[in-house]
Amino acid sequence: MNKPIILIVDDEAGIRQTVEEILVDEGYECSTAKDGQTAREAASQHNPDLILLDIWMPDIDGISLLKEWKDEGLITASVIMMSGHGTIETAVEATRLGAYDFLEKPLSLAKLLLTVERALDARRLKRENISLRTRFAAVTEPTGKSVAIQHLKDQVKRLAQHETNLLVTGEAGSGKELFARYLHSNSSRRDGPFIDVGVGLIAPENSALELFGREEGGQIHYGLLEQAHGGTLFLNGIDEMDSEAQLRLLSALESKSFLRVGGSTQVKTNIRVIASSTRPLAEQIQQGNFREELYYLLNVVSIEVPPLREHSEDISELLNFYIEHFVTREKLPFRKFSVAAQNFLRNYPWHGNVRELKNLVQRLLILGTGDDIDIDESRSALGSIPISTKNSQLPDFFELPLKEARDQFERSYLQHHLDSNNGNIAQLATAIGMERTHLYRKLHSANIKFK
Repeated sequence: MNKPIILIVDDEAGIRQTVEEILVDEGYECSTAKDGQTAREAASQHNPDLILLDIWMPDIDGISLLKEWKDEGLITASVIMMSGHGTIETAVEATRLGAYDFLEKPLSLAKLLLTVERALDARRLKRENISLRTRFAAVTEPTGKSVAIQHLKDQVKRLAQHETNLLVTGEAGSGKELFARYLHSNSSRRDGPFIDVGVGLIAPENSALELFGREEGGQIHYGLLEQAHGGTLFLNGIDEMDSEAQLRLLSALESKSFLRVGGSTQVKTNIRVIASSTRPLAEQIQQGNFREELYYLLNVVSIEVPPLREHSEDISELLNFYIEHFVTREKLPFRKFSVAAQNFLRNYPWHGNVRELKNLVQRLLILGTGDDIDIDESRSALGSIPISTKNSQLPDFFELPLKEARDQFERSYLQHHLDSNNGNIAQLATAIGMERTHLYRKLHSANIKFK
């Protein structure tokens, strides 16, 4: 396990040196800064776990620097303020801005060590609580604080209060399903089922059976529309639905009832339909591939999920979110991206959008070694270059039983090539040399979604 990193910011060289020596002797890793500018550089370079921050410095006071870091979201470290002539008002202001504690100079060795230990424990506990919430509560709110994502979340919350059908558009992997789930969780149907239908995964000859169910030999096999009764039916990739299924769906939505295959009794249904498409449906109508009546029935209201490159300021938060996700859900080893790697990824084009980012995180946690992910490893993983291991260590999945190791590798392999082909199944099948029907089964068994 890596040693906690502590950044000591003080304009007095003697204090910096003394505190550094004490903390290094206690087993911590330390870096130092003499003023605000070098503190900014050190915080960006070392990504510290804790910052000891002096209030009075030559170029900027510590309170202003703390406020700058908080407003810009540049650090996740705990902060302990230090001052030889602070006031109660200063301590209150520092606490209001998120400082963990306030130490008076001259520093008491015992109090310094106790406060440092408690601050680091509090930070660890906070991270563990976040992990537990991620594990035991379904996270349905899209990640991101950018203006684009905040506006879209507000829009979805308003739409959730109405029963109208919704069309969600956007590039492959941009997060259309997540916003559909977010709408469902904020609607009056939140206690009902959310049925996610990967339209492209249903073979045309099976679409009627899958959607409407069947009656055979006195037995009823319930279709997806009945399974969604009282809740939300999400038709993921509606632009890939065959013409016969479009006609039957249109009839069912207009009459709010349908016949099962082989049945003779109308089945009433109470569902809200959210459909998604990566291709403009208006163009599909002109080309004769999509029914105009169904388009108008689904497109009562529409929203567009922006591609990741249009809200790249959310990338660091997304990286941290998916690290926590895979560490808690799949028990993968915790690793973190360096500041340089995060900056590189913020400027990457992300043709596969959020799905590509999620898969990158998973791939690096499975195949990489060491606690830190640097810019070279990130670049190599995106460029499909084999990731070199440190100290000749093997990837973690080498320690798993053969079946689990094979499953992890196969999932990572398929997701990588799915990203490279922008979610296009036909191109993916050609690229990896697999027949399409077999590929559908592989993707389904690996729980890999597209569109």
